[in-house]
Amino acid sequence: MKFNTSLLHGAFRGEPQTGATLTPIYQSSAFEQESAERLEKIFHNQAPGFSYTRINNPTVEAFEKRMTVLEGGKSSVACASGMAAMFNAFANILQAGDEIVSSASLYGGSIDLFRDLEAFGIKTHYVENNDLDAFCKATNAHTRLYFAETLGNPRLDVTDIKALAKLAHENGVPLIIDNTAATAYLVKPLSLGADIVVNSSSKYINGNSNSISGVITDGGTFKWDTEKYPGMRDFVKFGPFAYTAKLRNGLFRNTGACLSPQNAFLNSIGLETLGLRMERICDNAMQLAAYIEENYKDITVNYAGLKSSSWHEIAASQFDGHYGGIFTLRLGSKERAFAFINALKYPLKVSNIGDTKSLVIHPESTISVHSTEEEKRAGGVFDDLVRISVGIEDIDDLIWDFKQAIESLS
Repeated sequence: MKFNTSLLHGAFRGEPQTGATLTPIYQSSAFEQESAERLEKIFHNQAPGFSYTRINNPTVEAFEKRMTVLEGGKSSVACASGMAAMFNAFANILQAGDEIVSSASLYGGSIDLFRDLEAFGIKTHYVENNDLDAFCKATNAHTRLYFAETLGNPRLDVTDIKALAKLAHENGVPLIIDNTAATAYLVKPLSLGADIVVNSSSKYINGNSNSISGVITDGGTFKWDTEKYPGMRDFVKFGPFAYTAKLRNGLFRNTGACLSPQNAFLNSIGLETLGLRMERICDNAMQLAAYIEENYKDITVNYAGLKSSSWHEIAASQFDGHYGGIFTLRLGSKERAFAFINALKYPLKVSNIGDTKSLVIHPESTISVHSTEEEKRAGGVFDDLVRISVGIEDIDDLIWDFKQAIESLS
């Protein structure tokens, strides 16, 4: 089954009870069972069923199953936001005294989260992405996971997932990959050796900027050492579902980071057109970035699809013929960056990515505002940098708009 077909038919056939082609929105806080005995069995994980939407919900479960198929994993847990998914993915296996080794090229919000984890005694070491020697040197007896983004946001460096996964496993730790900016349309990290994938499904998966949500997908292949990960001791009996079993029976349930049924429904609708949207978005991004690079030599264009990109070769070998929907421009000064943004007619000035509409932002003054100067530089954030998330508009209109905005600067 190929990509677009799997989005429509993979592990999904509507709702058999009614024939509805989409699982309806079960807007209910709780679910009645026919007897006290049945409810007891559900709470003891001895019978399938729904009890309380904070724990599980039919609409949310339908979306989770589709995400599992999309990423090629064993199980998925949908959360209230991408940041909630990140926190749950990490905290499910970490405790005070544990350490993370992470690529330094991260979304500013992720850096903020790692800073918050310090209050719980969890330390993060940042290293240059794809510098395997640096990852090794930062690894010690307290290291419990490696982390990277498939496409750094906004640096747009491309992680060599296979190489980093191999190194993580040699050191006995799982690799968690944030696949938000790439999506499974470009690459499925689990197929390259990653152990857990996190997606902020508010972006490309939803596609219309109408729902905040995040998803954790476990590949089910990592062998949990219960000496290193004592919290997994009671769950290794679940085999490839151990990680998700622990998450659902503890942290996820107890912190209340559940996705609403309404947002799960909207995500399921968006998911069905992910392939079609990404094909158009990637084509538009490639043409627009190439046009600007060719015609405006005083502007630095960063896009993995361009041969000038430092990460073009790894992107070409790892991605499936496309390079994503985001590129950045360096315009020489913050003033020129702001003037350029304000001169654009079509892109919306918002902090999201992955919409059907093109979006534009100045990262240094917005999504990376809480990062230190060192963190900004490591993440490719400069005061003259503009990030563009390309949409599905007609390419001729986008080229016209970017042309007039650039030429208004002179």
